[in-house]
Amino acid sequence: MPTTDALLRAAIGGAPDARTLTLDPGFEGLPETAHGGTLLAVIDALAAVGGPREIVGHYRRRVPLGVSLSLDAAHAADGVTCHVRDATATVLVDGHVRRAANVEPTGAPASGDVPLPVSGTCFACGVDNPIGLRARLRFDDRSVAGTWTPDARFLGADGGLATVALTTLLDEAAFWLGALATGESGMTTELRVVLHGRLAGGSVQVSGERAAVHARADDARYWDTRVGAWDESGRLLAQAAITFVTVRGAARRLVNGLLGINPRETLRRIFPAYIA
Repeated sequence: MPTTDALLRAAIGGAPDARTLTLDPGFEGLPETAHGGTLLAVIDALAAVGGPREIVGHYRRRVPLGVSLSLDAAHAADGVTCHVRDATATVLVDGHVRRAANVEPTGAPASGDVPLPVSGTCFACGVDNPIGLRARLRFDDRSVAGTWTPDARFLGADGGLATVALTTLLDEAAFWLGALATGESGMTTELRVVLHGRLAGGSVQVSGERAAVHARADDARYWDTRVGAWDESGRLLAQAAITFVTVRGAARRLVNGLLGINPRETLRRIFPAYIA
């Protein structure tokens, strides 16, 4: 089987002035929708900027899987700006990559007690997804956290951990921080990830503090989260500022889909208004 990085890069097709993006269904987040972390990795792949860098993605609308979308990129000396559009030229995602300075690491990885729900098909946690990470994050009153160990499928061409694995773990943690703060489902809509270091081997620890999650003063549907990723020695690999937005009706659909493979009590703790 091709590596996950190779599958992601194969999704980018066409000539430089007429690129397309057709994501494998295995890159799913919520049902029939691309996982936010995979789209950040697409932007990073287009930029081909090494070293410390900031990857930013603004998700305007749902990005479908297995559908040819328009992908344009404008390159500059320090990175790239790109847009993903559907057949009507509506912008689904816009984003950019810029070089970033090294920063002093803040915080340290935490650990949770209770396993978060998993699904069958999610690229991050799906137990039946053949190309997925099958990560198992946990939560408690203080944090969302988890430790994940990659195998050879998740290595990039340079032998280090593929960007798509790291951005997906960060995005997944941010989603659950938002869900726990609100009792609602939704989507991550603005993602800012700064990659600091390369993981050459071993496990990744990802975590975010629940106390650092705050609603925006101008629109309480939007919640800002902070997440970090470290290697097993405690060296900072990445920091992320990711915004979660609640979507009306999404929690009921999500809970109904998760009930078959997750403990009812866990779902009740996260979505108390939607499960007896």
